[in-house]
Amino acid sequence: MISRQMGACSLSLAALAAALVPLSGAAAQEKDNAARFGALEAIADISLSPDGNHLAFVEQQVKQKRQLYVVDTSEGAQPKPVLSSDGGAEGSLSWCGWVTNTRLTCQAFFRDSVVGDVIGATNIFAVDADRANFRMLSNRRSERSLYADFRGGSVIDWSATDNGSLLMSRSYVPESELNTRIASRAAGLGVDRVNSITGAARRVEGANRDAIYYLSDGNGNLRIMATQSFSSGTGQFEPIVRYFYRPKEGGGWQSLSQLDVVTNGGFQPAAVDAATNRAYGFQTLDGRKAVVAMALDGSGTTDTIYAHPEVDVDDIMRVGRNGRIVGVSFATDQREAVMTDKPLAKLTASLSKALGGKQVVIVDASADESRYLVRAESDTDPGSYYLFNPGAREVRPLLAVRPQLAEVTLSPVKAVSYAAADGVMVPGYLTLPPGRSDAKGLPAIVMPHGGPSARDEWGFDWMAQFFAQSGYAVLQPNYRGSSGYGDQWYQNNGFQSWKTAMGDIADGGRWLVSAQGADAAKLSIVGWSYGGYAALQSGVVNPDLFKAIVAIAPVTDLAQLKAEALREGTGRINAKFIGSGPHVREGSPAQNAEAIKAPVLMFHGTFDQNVDVAQARTMRRALEAKNKRVELIEYPELAHSLSDSDARTDMLRKIMAFLPH
Repeated sequence: MISRQMGACSLSLAALAAALVPLSGAAAQEKDNAARFGALEAIADISLSPDGNHLAFVEQQVKQKRQLYVVDTSEGAQPKPVLSSDGGAEGSLSWCGWVTNTRLTCQAFFRDSVVGDVIGATNIFAVDADRANFRMLSNRRSERSLYADFRGGSVIDWSATDNGSLLMSRSYVPESELNTRIASRAAGLGVDRVNSITGAARRVEGANRDAIYYLSDGNGNLRIMATQSFSSGTGQFEPIVRYFYRPKEGGGWQSLSQLDVVTNGGFQPAAVDAATNRAYGFQTLDGRKAVVAMALDGSGTTDTIYAHPEVDVDDIMRVGRNGRIVGVSFATDQREAVMTDKPLAKLTASLSKALGGKQVVIVDASADESRYLVRAESDTDPGSYYLFNPGAREVRPLLAVRPQLAEVTLSPVKAVSYAAADGVMVPGYLTLPPGRSDAKGLPAIVMPHGGPSARDEWGFDWMAQFFAQSGYAVLQPNYRGSSGYGDQWYQNNGFQSWKTAMGDIADGGRWLVSAQGADAAKLSIVGWSYGGYAALQSGVVNPDLFKAIVAIAPVTDLAQLKAEALREGTGRINAKFIGSGPHVREGSPAQNAEAIKAPVLMFHGTFDQNVDVAQARTMRRALEAKNKRVELIEYPELAHSLSDSDARTDMLRKIMAFLPH
């Protein structure tokens, strides 16, 4: 449950950082790599007050417990606990941000099981930094968001035009639905100016049944509305998102653009630049995603802000309470940034150099941007938070992201490429045990990423580093079907183009053996989500290659996945994404379990909303029916990411007992 913490805390900020190390609480586990790497990041969320003098951070504790602390940024200040949550029926703290220098607004996330389905919901509330005046900010007509709309509210603009107020989107449920536990999809999403101190609200935008989110200009003005139609007759969402803009001088909504959520065709606005009256967003140009600015004046005029000839440009960088646009970023072998704000580019470059060349991300800033909260990390450093005062030329360390690993020598991650069977070079990342320069004689793991609309990037990866610490060579391939490399590489996504994706993954395993000298008798495959699907399907099409298969939260039956989506209202979208034809059965490992020779170990959370636990259960039954070696470990009431230190530690130990080594 969420509760106000009334006790005092005697720790200084530095002492707290040290105290976060033994999150498991047992000294004996500090030498246990499974516990070290399985522990969640110590900080779930962190923010800087408008005056730059206070921090608020949410600490992740054991058993899904979380604690909100507030602390002055002065040296030796003492953190004070404000709120706690237990991750149970009353939810878990997600984030907290400063409305004023003394007032915080936070979000809690809930999961529950209703009529056999896992549902999620959010709530927004506010509290003073001294724990006083706790107040719910979710729309009172749907304080626990209902089945139609799981959002209890979203903050869309922190730039208060009134002291202590926020611009919030909030769900409204018709009077006839107020007493219904599972409401119909008649809820509408509107926008209010909400006073976080009193809870009073002033309507800014009336509820729209099709609205899914809104964007402001960072100055308190609502400028863009996104809608997605829902058919009550079919119970399904349309695969098209339509965007509308409001002119700078005000007035009604006017059509701006639309996006096909399956193909990503069209212009997707992501931010508004008030100074130039343009929406910045993403659009495919020459087969790759680029950042484009579209005028909000009805002309439809667009300017290409940045396009890369080899990879997608997938992030718009924003800073400060107004969300000022300062640049774009993309990932080649490593994540790179192109800053449009030249002074800030110079500052971050200098800061990165001062921190040993680590990647620097601005997490938050004071209202006048005289102080920045930054996170710096690399492949061999899980990251730390710093307070950066450019005027005083001061960088002060605050909190380590994974303090359990402070004394662990981590392995450098090397960008590699290997030839697929058709000669195409497949990019990926290779992580070797500390001190090793090659994989000769080592047991090895191919670890395909999830998604499939995703890619791996250079940097710290807790699972890859754990396996490297355990003596394995780890390959993370960005197989065809991955996003980030343009339409030609993405093909028809990793489900419809599964044969190509599985071919690239298998060729990565062969490369580990033939070119890197890994032990062929100890080659395994480990994957999560789509990566779990890829691990199982690789066992189907290449039964002699991998000697052990580990699948975490895997998709196992594409027809079943389509049926599950129908129940959730996304059936039309998933049907278009997965497609129809022979590949649906041929590409489903549960339908081809007889071909698998390697032993299979699966893990799944029972509250998984991304991939239903029924998928893993279907795979287990299919393998058992063919007398195959299989084990499924279920973690009650955990979601797709298995965000529990004990569960992750348990999983890593079981994987190590299972893999050949």
